[in-house]
Amino acid sequence: MSSKQQQQLVTDLRTVVTRLVKKLRTKSSLATRLSLTERSVLSQLDHQHSLLPSELAAMEKVTTQSMSQILARLLEMNLIVRTPSATDGRKVIISLSAEGKRMIQENRNRREEWLTQALERVTTAEEQAHLRSAINAMAKIIEYDE
Repeated sequence: MSSKQQQQLVTDLRTVVTRLVKKLRTKSSLATRLSLTERSVLSQLDHQHSLLPSELAAMEKVTTQSMSQILARLLEMNLIVRTPSATDGRKVIISLSAEGKRMIQENRNRREEWLTQALERVTTAEEQAHLRSAINAMAKIIEYDE
């Protein structure tokens, strides 16, 4: 592949992935209620189950003060719970509340329903097979860290 073709592939991939992410965000009711960082914190908690505020701040690359404000808002919305650490009373463990879990699942279902419908209506079986292959390649790209 020539360098010009490689550059066009890079541009096309970035553009399509960005547009897909934006489209999926429009299918989420969280997008209008929560900031991108707040949604990311909920996603981290969904994957990690529980974290310290300092761990969340590091993951989101924000100050501990900013994370405190984010967590206060999420707590006010009843989307997270704070539990004192069993080993260190000065620390607090953050996890999703039942409402936070429900909201995450509801939004995930809404996005997946839209994506399922889009795949069924606008792609052929052959195109879906190509997407399966592309997903494997994209997963490798995501894991690349230099």
